[in-house]
Amino acid sequence: MATTTGNPYRELRRRILDGVHPPGDLLVPATVGEQLGVSRTPVREALIRLEIEGLVTKVSRGFRVLERSQEEILDICEARIALESAVALSAAQRRTELDLARLRRSLDEARAERSPADRLRLHAEWHVALRLAAHNPTIVELMELLDARLHVYDGTASRTPANLDLIEREHEALYEAVAEGDGERAQELMVAHQRRTRDLRIAEMAESSGG
Repeated sequence: MATTTGNPYRELRRRILDGVHPPGDLLVPATVGEQLGVSRTPVREALIRLEIEGLVTKVSRGFRVLERSQEEILDICEARIALESAVALSAAQRRTELDLARLRRSLDEARAERSPADRLRLHAEWHVALRLAAHNPTIVELMELLDARLHVYDGTASRTPANLDLIEREHEALYEAVAEGDGERAQELMVAHQRRTRDLRIAEMAESSGG
């Protein structure tokens, strides 16, 4: 029996987000429990929690990692655009000097990184720092759910040098608008940024499905 340490919920969530269990994968509590070295009860509880988050769905034999259509992904992206726009405005109005320092450090770390995967991860962490600068816990909570649902469908296009360079420039412009307290400009930049990444994601999904 394989064993793992830590919380079954966190481990299963990590495996889903990392693609160990891709969309469509069947997760049987007894089998997963054996893999993790725990009983089926905490595994089932973890899967129910992940179902509430929209990462898995209940089926007759257990739970299946949720498969989403292009239309569903588009809906999630649209919700994300609306929330991230609100984040940008609020951050420009409420950010502190400490918030700006965190955003600056995050940008610099991403710029210095050479690994595409780590560079993309650092850019995602920059968004988290921006949300914290907005000082709106409700939006932070909602965005965590949307991030997880979209991360499962991250493709290779998001990790290309060209896209990562674009993200860096877009984040730099957003940082400047937030630092200057220009909420309207920050909103405009965020909407454009999110629409571009939305279109990139949908185009890659359509290509991979032959659509």
